[in-house]
Amino acid sequence: MFRVPLRGGAAVQEEGNHAQGVTRVLTRRTVVMMALVSYSSSEEDEGETSEPPGRRLPPLPPPTTVLRMFQDMEGDEDLDENTKHEGRIRSFKHERGNWATYVYIPFQPQEEFLDLLDELVSVAAENGVLLTKMSEFHISQSQTVVLRHHWINPFVESLKDKLHCMYRFLCIAERIKVYTNQEKTRTFLGLEVSVGMEHLLEVVSEVDRSLQEFNLQTFYQEPSFHVSLAWCVGDKYEKLEGSCLLELQKVIDRFEDSDTLTRFNAEEIRCKAGNKTFCIPLL
Repeated sequence: MFRVPLRGGAAVQEEGNHAQGVTRVLTRRTVVMMALVSYSSSEEDEGETSEPPGRRLPPLPPPTTVLRMFQDMEGDEDLDENTKHEGRIRSFKHERGNWATYVYIPFQPQEEFLDLLDELVSVAAENGVLLTKMSEFHISQSQTVVLRHHWINPFVESLKDKLHCMYRFLCIAERIKVYTNQEKTRTFLGLEVSVGMEHLLEVVSEVDRSLQEFNLQTFYQEPSFHVSLAWCVGDKYEKLEGSCLLELQKVIDRFEDSDTLTRFNAEEIRCKAGNKTFCIPLL
């Protein structure tokens, strides 16, 4: 005799040849599969007794409620594989209830800026580095940290409390620069900010205060604020530095209206936690 609880703890108690019951801890998937097998077998037994030979009915499908009990399990188990898009690797392992979170200032470029980016990617390719253009552009104001789901709203409220009185400011990013992530698994081509540094540092200071309230890692001590333009897998720093970097900078300097394309007003600060984005407008 065994007993399978479908909610709460996932355990099975067996009574067999031993005098005492033996308890095994199983995964939720195993519990569900045992429940489905038991359900199907019972239907088959009923069919054998109620139908004459040759006319046995097929087993009924499992109840919808059973199928839905752990419908999130498949997505959670496969999530780590799905994060390796185009070779990108998650910096920390996914755990249920943890949300990757970061704070940034969005940069919405003009259409001509994308033409400039195409030229930069082309020059990099001629120097042996194939870059993938970023799908969106921003200036990071925090590192990527992990928040528990129930911390998200309190964290956003803390940011709003500290940032809602700040004013908009001008940013100019016109110096090409090469970056790598801490793990050296990805390389980025970016435009370093030359105007607006003091305002960005002020924002980071306030964001750091909120991060400290939740015992989370603060931003870099000596940040190089930049807009990431394109990326590739691996450490390609040496290939993009030197003569290639000089050639890339010449593309920007010669590009028509580059002075206006590489400047923008910081009008809001955003916090992205998982698939949720929160906006904090500046005055």
